[in-house]
Order: sequence, then C-alpha cells, then structure tokens
Amino acid sequence: MIIRQLQDTPADALAVQCIARASFGDLLGIAGTEPDDERATAQQLARTRHLVQSDPEGCWIAEQDGEAVGAALSMRREGVWLLSLFVVLPSAQGKGVGRLLLDRAAAYGRGCLRGMLCASPSPAAARRYRRAGFTLHPAMALRGKVDRSGLLDPGDIPVHPGNATHLHLLDSVDRRLRGSAHGIDHEYMLAHYEDLLIADTLAGSGYCYRNGGRVRLLAATSKRIATRLLREALARVPDGEEAVVDFLTAEQEWAVDVGLELGLSLQTRGYLALRGMRPPAPYIPSAGFL
Repeated sequence: MIIRQLQDTPADALAVQCIARASFGDLLGIAGTEPDDERATAQQLARTRHLVQSDPEGCWIAEQDGEAVGAALSMRREGVWLLSLFVVLPSAQGKGVGRLLLDRAAAYGRGCLRGMLCASPSPAAARRYRRAGFTLHPAMALRGKVDRSGLLDPGDIPVHPGNATHLHLLDSVDRRLRGSAHGIDHEYMLAHYEDLLIADTLAGSGYCYRNGGRVRLLAATSKRIATRLLREALARVPDGEEAVVDFLTAEQEWAVDVGLELGLSLQTRGYLALRGMRPPAPYIPSAGFL
C-alpha cells in the first residue's frame, strides 16, 4: 500500500473521480460528487486540481498494486480545516486505508481550532469522524420540481448577479458566519457555477451560488436575506430540472420552510460534521468547499 500526495496532473484528477464514482454509486451528490455528465465531469476534475494547487499537503491518494483505491482532499482556510472529499473503494474498505488517508489529511489541519465536513450516511464514516472529535449534526435535503406558483412575490430585498468585484463582500459574510473566508475557492466557483446571486442592503448582506438545479452555497447575515436568496435561486432552476438543496441542519429551518412551500420533498441526508464550532446560520454549505 502506498499513500502519496496527489499531483496536479490529469491522471491523478481522473483517478480521484473514478474512485468517487465507484464508491458513492447512488449517493452521488455527497462530498461534492455529481451526476454523470460531461459538464459535471469537467467540474470534478477542475475541483481536484484546484485543491491540489491551493493545498497540496492536504490532498492524498492511496494506491494498491498500481491501482488507486482511496483519496482524501482537504484544505485550510484562515484557521478552519475542511475535508472536501474522503473516499475509499468498497474493495479496499476495512483494511486500514481510510484511517491512513484521514490521518494524513487531518495532519494538514494540525493547529486549526475549527473543522467542517459533509458526511455520507455511512455508519463507518460516522464512526470515523466522531472518533476524530467531530460533532455529527444530522442533515436533510430538499429535492423535487419547483412549484412556480409559490414564486409570485419576489419580496422587497433586491437580488442581482455577482462577479469578482464582490469578493470582499463574499469573504466578509463568510468570516462572520463560519469564522473564515472561502478566499481562493470563490475563483473556482465563479468560473464553474452558473449563477452568483448577491443581496447587499443596509440591513445586511448575503450571496448564493447555483449550478443547474443545485444550490451550491448560501450565506447571509439574516434569515430574511437568506430566504430571499434561496427563493431567487430556486426560481432560476431550469424548467423540468430537479432542484436540490443539501446538508440542511436543524438550524436551517428557514430553508426547509422555503423548500416545502415551493413543493420540494424533504429527506434525511447524512451529516454536517463540525469541530470547535456550531453550525453556521443562516447558511447552506458547499459539499466540496463547505
């Protein structure tokens, strides 16, 4: 068994993607994975290479007899350690591969007082993260076709498209809610996601990324602003496409209420695992960038 740092190469990025698809199966959407289409594939490969470039010491791959069998991608952002992806092939599970990978990734976060990750419903994963000192917050997901009859009232908070000129606002909201900015990760999200929505008023600020039917990340300084942003993001989901809002903890009841009002269905969805911090709110985490 070889555990080595990921390299910034197409081959290593593709190996990580193949492991994730083989391991998650029908749980696509957990830990940043996507449905299998050309655009999503390109985004996955770009995300892996983005993290290898920004946090090379936090990205690891396990190989057995020349075959990639596991990977862990992690990052540090202003004192917060974030696990973007942790995956082991079913055939390699129960052999210590996961422990070795997680130990390497966690070592990169040594000295960080806070930590975040999105976890699958796997009992083995929950056990591993709990032993690593994380508090497991059961999470929910909203899914379904948007009932557009509930979108008639846009509210009195203006929402407009965002771009790179808003990075200071984005980082300011991030620091207020989770104690650290996303920083360089916004460059990836701006380049690969369809919409960045901004709300900036005297009463507060917020933003939301949307890509296809999926709400990627939402952060706001008040529930009122967060609600307006989520409604706008769901209004922009293409007709006929399923809307998805993942990893909602009990602190995000405002989002649950919006989804139910617009005809989405609620289901359980793994855990938001946190160490040294409470669930940010109002906030919808990014599975890949938290």
